[in-house]
Order: sequence, then structure tokens, then C-alpha cells
Amino acid sequence: MYQTLPLVSIAEMASIVKILRVVSDPNRLRILLLLRDEELSVAELQEILVMGQSTISTHLAQLKQAGLVEDRRTGKNNLYRLKTEHRVVAELLDEAKVEIEDAARDQAAARRVVKKRQDKMRAFFDSVAGRLGRDYVPGKSWKGVAEALLRLMPPMTIADLGAGEGAFSLLLAARAKRVIAVDNSAKMIEVGRDQAQKNGIKNIEFRVGDMEEVPIKVGAVELVFFSQSLHHALHPERAVAEAARILQPGGRVVILDLVQHRFEEARELYADEWLGFSEAELEAMLDKAGFRNVQISVVAKEPEAPQFQTLLAIGDKAE
Repeated sequence: MYQTLPLVSIAEMASIVKILRVVSDPNRLRILLLLRDEELSVAELQEILVMGQSTISTHLAQLKQAGLVEDRRTGKNNLYRLKTEHRVVAELLDEAKVEIEDAARDQAAARRVVKKRQDKMRAFFDSVAGRLGRDYVPGKSWKGVAEALLRLMPPMTIADLGAGEGAFSLLLAARAKRVIAVDNSAKMIEVGRDQAQKNGIKNIEFRVGDMEEVPIKVGAVELVFFSQSLHHALHPERAVAEAARILQPGGRVVILDLVQHRFEEARELYADEWLGFSEAELEAMLDKAGFRNVQISVVAKEPEAPQFQTLLAIGDKAE
């Protein structure tokens, strides 16, 4: 019995031929494998693949022209990522992951490179531990915090992710049954613990951990807070998914963060990974993580330039 093959238009066939021509180079396949899992700069790809800058740039230009990769500006660098996984490309990459001898080594090197980027961000927060509250931080709007507090439910178990020195966590502890404050800077956590001890606050626990791999058990909390922390996550959508994981059914996530802006200096001044988020981006993240009844609104705007605005986003985990 003959199998009926799906019809392919001339345009689609031309696109497939173009893609096959571009990915015929094993080094471009290695780059695509890396960019499928992680956004990387030219310098980071150089370090992983041990190739020259011009060679990497040439490969990326060809992949970009074929519509396989895209980039976004972040500070002084461009970060590249896989734009779309065409069916043909997906099959090729799955096969290449097995066939290319260097694939496993590339993935291990990529993890080391990304860890360096995370360590750089952590070093910034370690350097300002103990004085963060006295320094200016964009979007740290008490009006925004107050708006969020007004919508809090009765005392419950709360996780504050990206808690920093724990100023907000300590405020929440005044009404919560229990607060778990999580931050990846050990020095920040140390400052928070000291403050809790000095103020005699016992219903708060500080834990060192990453927003994308939260050291909290499944369904352990009733409310998750991101207070001006989500824009520091390398992968914000993973952090939001983690919030869903640790929430009980019917639990709630609350996000306070910056509205998308163009103040590039924030990357260097405040170790920001993302220049805020649009309402649509936050809504998409929450929807993908399975949250329902999503509400998003701008709750504060600073009068001085660059006039940072604060978004408040709320979502409920399904019962």
C-alpha cells in the first residue's frame, strides 16, 4: 500500500532547500543546537566553540539571513537565539545532537558560560549587600508595593522570590503565617537574616537559591511574590513556571516589575538582565505557566527621568 505524502508548495520547497544548504555546515549545526537551549553572545559562542570572532559572526549572519536565528540587544552585546524550529530543522537538530561528537562538550561549555553570567549578576548584589535600601533602585516604588499589599488575602504562607536583603519579605512577615525569602546572593540572604533577628521576626526563613530552580517543595506555598526581581532572571518564563510549581492549587502569584523601557544604563548600574516587560509579555508568561484570572495594570510612574513605571500582575493557579 502506498502512503500519501503531504503536498508541499514550490515556495515551501525552496525554503526547505535554503535551510538544508545553510545547516549543511556542522559548525552551524553546533551553533543552532546551542541557541535552541540558550541565548548566547558572539563572545560566549567563541568561548564555547573555540572559534574566531569573524568565523562565528559569519555563521550567525548566514543563519539569521535564513531566518533561523534572531538577536536582541542587551547592553554592549547582542544575544542570539533560535528563532523558529521548522519541522526540518527540528529533525536535523535532534539527529545532530546524537551524531555530532562535540555536541555534549558544547552543552557542558554552554552551562559554564551561562553560570559565569549569573555569577557576574550575583557579584553585583554581593557588592551592594547591606546598603541596597539606602541606594536608588529603579522601580522600587512603595506606592506599587502598597497597591499590591491592598490586594493580599488573609495570613498565608508566602514565597518572596529574588528577595534581596529581604526588606519586602520582612514587611510581608508582619501579616503572613510564614514567609520563605529566596535569593541567589548569599550575602544578601545573610543581611536579611540579621535584620530578621534584630527585629525579632521569627516567621521568616531565608534560603539561598535561584528563581529558576526554587528550593521550595511542590505546592508548599499559597502566595508567590516577585518584587522588582523578575527582570534579573535569565529566563523569566522559567521563574514564573517555578512559581506555579511551588504554589498550592488555588494559590496566587503577584509580580511587581518595571514596564518595558529603554534606559540601557540599567544593565550596568543595577545588573538588570531585562529592561522591564510589556503587559503582553507578562500575560503570555502567566498564561503559559497555567495561571488564570490574570490582571495586569500600571500602578506607579516616577516623575523624574527616565520615568520608570511599575507593573502589577496577578494570576491564580487552577484549583
